[in-house]
Amino acid sequence: MSAPAVTPADVFELGSGHEQVVFANDPATGLRAIIAIHSTALGPALGGTRFYPYASTADAVRDVLNLSRGMSYKAALAGLDLGGGKAVIIGDPTTQKSEPLLRAYGRHVQSLGGRYYTACDVGTNSTDMDVIARECSFVTGRTVAHGGAGDSSVLTAYGVFQGMRAAATVAWGTASLEGRVVGVAGVGKVGHHLVRHLVEDGATVVVTDVDAAAVERVRGEHPSVRVVASTEELVASTLDVYAPCALGGALTDEVVEGLSARIVCGAANNQLAHPGVEKALEEQGILYAPDYCVNSGGLIQVADELEGFSFERAHQRATGIFDTTLSVFERAASDGVPPAIAADRLAEQRMREVSRLRGMWLSAR
Repeated sequence: MSAPAVTPADVFELGSGHEQVVFANDPATGLRAIIAIHSTALGPALGGTRFYPYASTADAVRDVLNLSRGMSYKAALAGLDLGGGKAVIIGDPTTQKSEPLLRAYGRHVQSLGGRYYTACDVGTNSTDMDVIARECSFVTGRTVAHGGAGDSSVLTAYGVFQGMRAAATVAWGTASLEGRVVGVAGVGKVGHHLVRHLVEDGATVVVTDVDAAAVERVRGEHPSVRVVASTEELVASTLDVYAPCALGGALTDEVVEGLSARIVCGAANNQLAHPGVEKALEEQGILYAPDYCVNSGGLIQVADELEGFSFERAHQRATGIFDTTLSVFERAASDGVPPAIAADRLAEQRMREVSRLRGMWLSAR
């Protein structure tokens, strides 16, 4: 793929709030990657590696910068001593992923000396992390066989479910989703786990996905689930909760205007298509559970590997997403702002206060 022009000035302007942006290339393996470190105020940056066929280098730059910033806020709001980073590998993982490419990528991550820890994301999995770890010490999300947490989508979905229960508490005075109609857009790694939680809680679930195999998997596991042909059809349906669980930018002005749902709570990152959508949601009477607040369960899971992984401990920490989401809604009410802004304020407050403490020199460290 030929790379459209993206100048250093473009990168500097787009990433002006970032600590470091690294372009990693290895022509022999075809590796073209970008690693973005947004903040290490709370600790080393941690975030997944996305392997995706971006239409242009500029698109990849924008995505990695947005995602890495979101990871800083996600880690801060989750109470972790970690910063935010993200990486993207430009290409089609189904045809271009190889052991040499992943190992070359691992050497680039290693060169950062622990400022950035990588993990799984769209287009990568725990087995890939094992390959990367053959060249790199700073890898999480590894397979259980290698002492890792395995599939981080399990606790990502669980955390989204906890966030949804918190939103239901605010909207309807009960944490139960029983009898509510929940539309899930995207039933891949995270979405299909979320569907299970919803069905078990007594919700009526409607799903859609561009991947027919993903839809059939869900329908095979949960015959009561209803399937619609497209996200547009799902959005136009009568829903109580809308859960975007695919790629970002799902909440556009047009989507918000057409939604009947009282709550939006999903697993996708960067759901707001542009600044101002959070206000449009509020004006429509829709309670928005900020994405990086509710989808932090996967980060909590892979971060736990740094202590020697315990699923029980990580699961307990992910349960706390319920209380964290409630605190965001409480801050939104007290400050008179949309929840998305309240979440930012809480995350920024923690980053500011803890980084100030780290300005104190400790001789023993």
